[in-house]
Amino acid sequence: MRLHRSEIAFAVLMSVILAAGVVLFLAYLAVTGRGGETGAAETLIIETDINRLVLVAMILQGNALCAGAFLIYPLIRTQVREEGKLRQMTASLSVRSQTMERAALTDGLTGMQNRRYFDDALREYLAEFRRIERPVGLIILDLDHFKRVNDTYGHDTGDEVLKAVAACLKDITRYHDVVARLGGEEFAVVAPNMDIDMLSRFAERIRKTVAGLPIVSGKTRLTITASIGLALWDRKESVEELFRRADAKLYSAKRDGRNRVSA
Repeated sequence: MRLHRSEIAFAVLMSVILAAGVVLFLAYLAVTGRGGETGAAETLIIETDINRLVLVAMILQGNALCAGAFLIYPLIRTQVREEGKLRQMTASLSVRSQTMERAALTDGLTGMQNRRYFDDALREYLAEFRRIERPVGLIILDLDHFKRVNDTYGHDTGDEVLKAVAACLKDITRYHDVVARLGGEEFAVVAPNMDIDMLSRFAERIRKTVAGLPIVSGKTRLTITASIGLALWDRKESVEELFRRADAKLYSAKRDGRNRVSA
């Protein structure tokens, strides 16, 4: 196993401190290990040995201080800086991940939820409302003759129409409704806790509000209409089956002349 530089430096420091402790212990033995009377020459030898041991201990302690000041401390500071950078990087990546997740679930043009979010939300609503036995309504609307708007007034005007419709849907729906742009000029609303009559009135209100949007291109005021299909979940069908039923009603509204609600 390969040791990190800080681990090696710590081992060196501990070794030096241990060596200094051994030398001091030997000095202690030299002082206390000779009992009885001693001659002047022997006393001088003992003092010389002690002085040498103390000097060695001081040198080792000095080396330990130098190792701590010039080896261990810089490594600790470097590690602290690296950990700080890693924390900043982690925080930055977390923010970017959340931003990317939001972007993956948000329509870039209108700022509303996209088809991926809608599919997941509808699936979760059906699972929860199956448990509490409450109704869930699905509304799908498609702007009438939207291609004509793009061809006549340009795609910039078409984008403004989509933004206006998205803002209208956000304003008219409740906080717990799910509103999404499915793609192109098609939008959807998941409206829980509504029976078929309430859902039909709600869809009709959406249709009238969209038709009354004040959209101007140059000196021309555009009239935008929407065909709407809706379906009330029967508490048995799957997400796909409910969506297909509402989508079929949308096409019925288009076949019957557009700018109408089909339930």
